[in-house]
Amino acid sequence: MTDETAKTFTLHPQLAADCETVGDTPLCRVLLSKDSRFPWVILVPRHADLTEWHDLDATDRVVLSDEIAHLSRRLKEEFGADKTNVAALGNMVPQLHVHVVMRYRDDAAWPGPIWGVGKPVPYSEDTLADTVKRIRACLP
Repeated sequence: MTDETAKTFTLHPQLAADCETVGDTPLCRVLLSKDSRFPWVILVPRHADLTEWHDLDATDRVVLSDEIAHLSRRLKEEFGADKTNVAALGNMVPQLHVHVVMRYRDDAAWPGPIWGVGKPVPYSEDTLADTVKRIRACLP
């Protein structure tokens, strides 16, 4: 990624409102959904005007895939999840972003998808800080 590309990147306002910034990987801005019911990370490639996976060039598609795999593996270990869900929907927020969600057999939405199930439960200030710290330790 060039410095110029990173300069033109802007996070979609809905992602900014719904998430806490964790940090950056070589390609992506890493966010934590503020819904404490699920350890839920969102990867947003730091390129302007991307809406689809295929908008990335071939090299960045590989990098994104590697970052998803790395975080999926590390977060599953860190949070002791039963299953990892990975999705790139973009129906509500058009900016390309990939959800990596830790799932548990006893979570609020199991075994279905997390979208549209119940109301988000915000993190307490201390739990949010601790969760961000744990996720930062998992970044590549």
